[in-house]
Amino acid sequence: MRLRALLDTDALGLRLLGGEDELDRTVRGVMTTDLRDPSRYLSGGELVLTGLAWRRDADDSEPFVRILAQAGVAALAAGEAELRDIPDDLVAACARHRLPLFAVDESVAFATITEHVVRQVSGERAGDLAAVVDRHRRMMTSGPAGGGPDVVLDLLGSDLDLQAWVLSPTGRLIAGPKAAGPGLPADRCAKLAAEHLAAARTGRRGPHRVTLGPTTYSLFPIRAGGRSAQASRDVRETVLSDWLLAVEADAGDWPAERLDLLQGVTQLISVERDRRDAARTVRRRLAQEVLELVQTGAAPAEIAARLRVAAPVLLPGLGAAPHWQVIVARVDWADADIEAGPVAQALLEEILVDPLATGPEPSDRIAVAHTGDEAVALVPLPAVSAEHDGSETGILADVLLETVRDPLSAGLDDDGHVTLGVSAAVHSAEGLRGALEEARHARRVAAARPGRVCAAGHQELASHVLLLPFVPDDVRRAFTARLLDPLRDYDRRHRAELIPTLEAFLDCDGSWTRCATRLHLHVNTLRYRVGRIEQLTSRDLSRLEDKLDFFLALRMS
Repeated sequence: MRLRALLDTDALGLRLLGGEDELDRTVRGVMTTDLRDPSRYLSGGELVLTGLAWRRDADDSEPFVRILAQAGVAALAAGEAELRDIPDDLVAACARHRLPLFAVDESVAFATITEHVVRQVSGERAGDLAAVVDRHRRMMTSGPAGGGPDVVLDLLGSDLDLQAWVLSPTGRLIAGPKAAGPGLPADRCAKLAAEHLAAARTGRRGPHRVTLGPTTYSLFPIRAGGRSAQASRDVRETVLSDWLLAVEADAGDWPAERLDLLQGVTQLISVERDRRDAARTVRRRLAQEVLELVQTGAAPAEIAARLRVAAPVLLPGLGAAPHWQVIVARVDWADADIEAGPVAQALLEEILVDPLATGPEPSDRIAVAHTGDEAVALVPLPAVSAEHDGSETGILADVLLETVRDPLSAGLDDDGHVTLGVSAAVHSAEGLRGALEEARHARRVAAARPGRVCAAGHQELASHVLLLPFVPDDVRRAFTARLLDPLRDYDRRHRAELIPTLEAFLDCDGSWTRCATRLHLHVNTLRYRVGRIEQLTSRDLSRLEDKLDFFLALRMS
């Protein structure tokens, strides 16, 4: 479609501020951004919509417009809701770069312009996406009855013969064509999510092509339309929260029109993503209020009152007061100035979206707040019977990350670290502060472990492992070196396997017979090796104190 057609559409409320001679330019898509440098998301021919949040002073207009002109965008449309009048410096910059500039009346939503452009552009190319837009509008006005993203994917399959699925960054299947059968297997979803996150970390534009067995997929990012996603300056701020559209096809030889059509589909689905995120607002606010009360030492009665408000929202129809579980998450990046709290919040919401529920619809009954660099989830659990204390129910740390570890590790690359701590279940407001501290301690235990994605639970806090993360690194290194370096040196020179022998001996509680059987050694050979260990270290493995020192040294090495 032409820019002139946009200007002639009264419902869009566009007012031309400059570039009258360029109105015959062709619009191939639309993008909403408040990034100071959105070039990596531009492919040319877009109508760029902006709320001007990137502009701090008059000097910012020239570089912003220059970037758009170099990317070959069709025009810029600036909203009047923030500053009322479009700044003169922006008008002048657009005139210098021959970039048409429109003013968008504050009464007109960017979503209205986006849907109009996508419908018109797609109608000219294929005619199919116009029906998608209509169905999508019905979905937005009637809620879940409208069908959600599934109707978009059904039309891609029926009219364009493209099978496509919407996945979360952790590989959770969010939507798929109903006519295509049961959908993608869970392991394939996880692999596609991992490939997408790894490609996104490189900064390359989508779609990313991935071949799994005989099948090739093209992966398109679905970016959230909220300010936090649009304003990110570092890909790491959104890489762990963006959805993706996986299309069973090789987009490498597609014409530009087909690529633009799929980009339009991702924009439509992003609106549904924003709607779902908005539905979490109440839960987030409840979690934030409870967290602030707990951290400021509020009276248990006040905290209990807020929990009574939260329970019906998170567990509708629950007859009795639930038990509660606290989960703390943190995302750390090396050498990055990133506000980690919102990143951890979005990730924890995704990880916990279906922790205990069964059936096709995901359970979204958790409330997640963030404070500083960590996110805190308040998870309600159905009240257990009197003979149970709640410790056997709820979310377990060792299974929490089972299905998401591989995709997240790909998105974290070599400079990221995700750690989670899980508390035991508590049944009253009095126990909530202890549960929060318990979850935080467990997360610190997880942070001391190797690996990019680690979790620890409350069960581990009754063990020696609670103490190890808080031993200074130089003390740990000195302690393990004194005990184990003589054995490592001896093993290197003589291949004597003293370290494996020591580990097996301690694991067998000092039993000569069991250890010899495990190592397939004669007992006399085992006694010789243990004697050599004692000689090299000046320790006595018959003494409990020396056994404990060796055990801790092996754990910390």
